[in-house]
Formats: sequence, C-alpha cells, structure tokens
Amino acid sequence: MTRRKTLLGALTAAAGMATAAGLSGEGSITDVEGISVGQAVEKRRPTGCTVLLFGKGATAGVDVRGAAPGTRETDLLSPVNTVQQVQAILLSGGSAYGLDAVAGVVKYLEERGLGFKVGPEMFVPIIPAAILFDLGVGGDWKIRPTAETAYQACLRASSDHVEEGCAGAGAGATIGKMFGMQSAMKSGIGTASIRAGKTGIVVGALIAVNAVGDVIDPKTGKIVAGARNLSGSGFRDTAAALRAGEQVELPTGRNTTIGVVATNAAFDKTQMTKIAQMAHDGLARAINPVHTPSDGDTIFAVSTGTSAVKANHGAVGALAAEAVVEAVLRAVRKARGLPGLPAVNDRG
Repeated sequence: MTRRKTLLGALTAAAGMATAAGLSGEGSITDVEGISVGQAVEKRRPTGCTVLLFGKGATAGVDVRGAAPGTRETDLLSPVNTVQQVQAILLSGGSAYGLDAVAGVVKYLEERGLGFKVGPEMFVPIIPAAILFDLGVGGDWKIRPTAETAYQACLRASSDHVEEGCAGAGAGATIGKMFGMQSAMKSGIGTASIRAGKTGIVVGALIAVNAVGDVIDPKTGKIVAGARNLSGSGFRDTAAALRAGEQVELPTGRNTTIGVVATNAAFDKTQMTKIAQMAHDGLARAINPVHTPSDGDTIFAVSTGTSAVKANHGAVGALAAEAVVEAVLRAVRKARGLPGLPAVNDRG
C-alpha cells in the first residue's frame, strides 16, 4: 500500500471519528500554520470585519452557493486564471458597502510590500472578499465597516485563538429570519479545527453565520438557534413550518453565511476549489434551510502548504465540512443578544 493511500485512509478515519464523537471546540483556524486573523467592530453599531492574512501567500479556491452573494476577486480564484496565490481574505458586514473595506487591507499589504508581482518593483495585493447583510441591526444602517475598520483589523491580526461570537464580521449577524426579523435571534462568528490523527494535517474553519434558516446540531437533530415561535418560549422549527404550508416573510438580502476553510496540506487551485465545494456540506448539515434565494453563502478554501505530507484533497474536504459544522455551532453559542434579538445564552 502506498503512502498516499495510507494517508487517505487515516484522513477518512479521522473524518469518521469527528462525526461520531464531535470536536473538542478548542480549535481555531489559526491552528493552520501560516494564518493570522484580525477583527474590528464599529463602535456606533454592531458591524465589523474579519481579515485573514497569509504572510507567505496561500493557494485559494471558492464556491458560492447562495443566490444573493456579495463578493470581490472571486474570478481570480478560478483554476484557469493566472494568479496562483492570495495574500489575504476579507469577511465583512455592511452588505455591498462593506466591500469598500478591502481598501484598508490593500493599504496594509502595500505598506509591507506584499502582493502579486507585476514588475521588478511593482506588486498588487490579491484580496478576495465576501460580505453579509447586517444593515440596521442595532442602529443606523448607514454605519458600516470602512477601509479604516479593515486596516485596524489587520493591525490586530495574530495567530492566537480567534475571538468568537459578536466579533468582526459576526458582530451584526442574525439567524432564523424565514418569518421576519421579529422571530430572529442573534448569531455571530465561530471557528474550529481538526488535527487528523498523527499525520500532521490540520484543517480549520472560520464562519460568520447570518442565515435565513435555523442552526441545528447534527449530532442530536435539535435546533440550537433559529426562528422563535410567537410566544418566544421556543423555536418555530422552520422546516416543519414550511411543511405545514405556513406563510413566509423572506425579504431579499438581509442574510448570507460567509467563511473560510483552511489546511496546511499543499494543493493547487483546482483541488482547493473542490475543498470549498465540499465545505458547503457542513453548512447543509448545520443550517436548514440554507443556500436560499436570500442567502449569498460563500466559502473560500485556502492552503498554506506548510506541511510536507502528501494528502488527499477529497479527504481534506470531508474534514473541512466537519470543521464548518463545529464553527457554525460555536458562532451561535458564543453570540450575545441585542434588544429584540436574543442569543442562545440568553435563553438559559
């Protein structure tokens, strides 16, 4: 049996163990060597951004499943296009306005001479980005992340454990909006990582959860956070309500779950694109419904390539989906409520 086949078996077994036993909940996407994360939140309203920096660059892919996405530089990640590495990824609140925050990351990278070389002394920072809709949550909708917000997030970037809950891009995130905001709950951003046995392969996820649907723990099948019933004493159960033919109030936009999965295993853009696709399986396990016409669900997948171990990208994709599940659950469990938007912890 070849080493490649042996590692595939080890990674597949690790994925099975993660599904059966769950993750420890102590991991972070920064457990993947070569990644630092910084976050910043606006002081006047709960909205913000999260920046992932790759000091030595990272190979990236992307998969967009929701029908209302807001993105930047995703075309560059196509396997047929020229650029092979990115220097950063931005996740932001503020809907399409939040894409302007990328300018702050550009400034930060330019000051440090990091980017795609286009000449002996010229370079262009490559920064894919995705946004979620949080306009008006907790205050004036005209307050949204700016270039300065993102620049401050870059200055705060570190390889320490990532702050979860109402931080960064998750500051204004909400969940359970199929029947209108009056039934919604507060959500946030969460992270997780998996170490595949003794192989040295690490897979991490960082997800800002702002979905239409409910968050469900796939181990128990129970709703963790989502649309509240009219009395406020329990969950409405969106899937059951839809089966019963209940009327929905699904506004355009106002949603979208965005995030990044990462590994230290070395892969090319085609393989990272497949890993990004497989990572969406984690959203489908933990959020119901997901990928709706009002969601712009987007997942980036990055490889820092710091491990010399030859890994199977299909197995890493399976682990990425597992890490996404845990990150989604942590995003809602770590959130803090706002007036009219209770969080899981507020419900006891």
